[in-house]
Amino acid sequence: MGEAVELTVGDRTVRLSNPGKVYFPERGFTKLDIAQYYIAVGDGILRALRDRPTTLERYPDGVTGESFFQKRAPKNLPDWIPTGRIRFPSGRYADEICPTEPAAVVWGANLGCLTFHPWPVRREDLEHPDELRIDLDPQPGTDYADAVRAAHELHDLLEELGLRGWPKTSGGRGLHVFVPISPEWNFTQVRRAAIAIARELERRMPEQVTSKWWKEERGEKIFVDYNQTARDRTIACAYSIRPTPQAPVSAPLRWDEVPDARPEDFDLGTMPARFAEVGDVHAGMDDPGSVCRLDAVLELAARDELQHGLGDMPYPPDHPKMPGEPLRVQPSRAKRTE
Repeated sequence: MGEAVELTVGDRTVRLSNPGKVYFPERGFTKLDIAQYYIAVGDGILRALRDRPTTLERYPDGVTGESFFQKRAPKNLPDWIPTGRIRFPSGRYADEICPTEPAAVVWGANLGCLTFHPWPVRREDLEHPDELRIDLDPQPGTDYADAVRAAHELHDLLEELGLRGWPKTSGGRGLHVFVPISPEWNFTQVRRAAIAIARELERRMPEQVTSKWWKEERGEKIFVDYNQTARDRTIACAYSIRPTPQAPVSAPLRWDEVPDARPEDFDLGTMPARFAEVGDVHAGMDDPGSVCRLDAVLELAARDELQHGLGDMPYPPDHPKMPGEPLRVQPSRAKRTE
């Protein structure tokens, strides 16, 4: 696997142990390939991670080995990588890394981190998200093409609500759309906005889209996973490598690319060339003019509740029970106990 090497990343020198260790056997990609990939897309992934508490999804023995999520920063964390203290719904907390330079990403790669999972908040304000994240998740019987159709309707809906979405592949079969928002609303309010968008998209595409939380009710549709906006839920960031044999990456797209792009077009081998050619197509997300407000979508949520009796929806199973939440019991089981 070779002796350790030192990589220059910006103003830092990052030590990479076992650079020849194979992480993706089917493609032959090594630990050094992963580190060099993250250097190549450094400006882009830092834009996605900057100042955000981040969980590391680690595969120290490659994608065929054991993996784990590391929320708490390790004891040997370099002093140039800051942290943010995240409090979980359980009441526990963790000091998570908050990357401020590309070297932090390469440092994570040395630990076997393939996928970076940032919170939708910045370390200076950990209670108010500055991104609304919409996850279009294909259910069995559907595929990426179905997610694309839902994304186009979502694009129109967001514009009607005064929101600008930024699409990216999930690195799997789905699509993510992120909306930069003013950090004025808490996690519960942002989740309520996601629910309202999911319901409206379902009304517009009832045969193709669902907001149903229980799998037995979803059918062969695209599920708008509103609970990805619940506290303690994160989504793989743009440019993250995904832990499947072909080493795909979560690829930022322009809206005009969405119809023709395919998830398999973007991987550890191809993304550096794309990045060198077009740069970070989501660079504008951080511009002040890209920041949106949730007023219109929260008004939609209020109308849903007042006119249609549509209140809250179930949280994930490990989340504490929330005020106003409906019974967290799958429908078929509820019927058996009546």
